[in-house]
Amino acid sequence: TRTDRYTADEIPAEQAPAMESVVAALVGLGEDWQAVQVWARLGITMTYDVANERSEYVFAVVLTVEAVNPQGGRRVFTSRDYPEFIVTDPAAVDFFKYFTKQNHE
Repeated sequence: TRTDRYTADEIPAEQAPAMESVVAALVGLGEDWQAVQVWARLGITMTYDVANERSEYVFAVVLTVEAVNPQGGRRVFTSRDYPEFIVTDPAAVDFFKYFTKQNHE
């Protein structure tokens, strides 16, 4: 297990659009919570390919979000309760791989 921290200004321009999928999943909470920490891991999930009428496994970025609310409450949101935290967009997967690969080269 490795922990890396990044700020918005450290994201390369070519990777910035891929962040939109991840941000959209967080905004989708639609509740009065402010994310204070986000964990992302690479996973595999099953999706249904409508064009070929079959299920297939694809890589996905799986998010876990720790958030606080104005009353001081703290909660951890997971993909078990929020399926939108499983982001299958290939750009989000490439975004994740970019940041995990660069530290091993």
